[in-house]
Amino acid sequence: MAIGCLAAAIGLAACDSKNIGELEEGVSTEADVRARFGQPENIWDGAGGARVFEYNRQPAGQKNYMITIGTDGKMSALRQVLTPENFAKVQPGMMMEDLRKMLGKPAKVTPYALRRETEWEWRWVQPPNSAMVFTATLDDDQRVVRSGSSPDRGTEAP
Repeated sequence: MAIGCLAAAIGLAACDSKNIGELEEGVSTEADVRARFGQPENIWDGAGGARVFEYNRQPAGQKNYMITIGTDGKMSALRQVLTPENFAKVQPGMMMEDLRKMLGKPAKVTPYALRRETEWEWRWVQPPNSAMVFTATLDDDQRVVRSGSSPDRGTEAP
């Protein structure tokens, strides 16, 4: 099972690199993005009428992509969102929907009924190649109460 997941993760990384290399900000269209990445996991409203396509690589991968399509139908941004800079923006009181829009779908969601909390986990790579897990704990009101990163004991970075 672990070897299969590792092979799938490596395959995704190779496909993503090729697909990203074939897209150009301000030139590539929504059709180009969909042809290379497929159906988005989710579509979010962006600034100024833009749309943000979420391409989730969890739980087998260690990246999540957000691709912004401007009102002109062209890709204006493509970013990998599981980064220390984004994790630093996660603060107590942040709403679950805002967390999801920023980081994409988590690799794992674990409810703790007795504590009335839920943990969301994302697998990511701390440069240069340390496998990590970012965890955000949410309360019953779906607000972040704490967050942080730790080494990913379940996998190795590519």
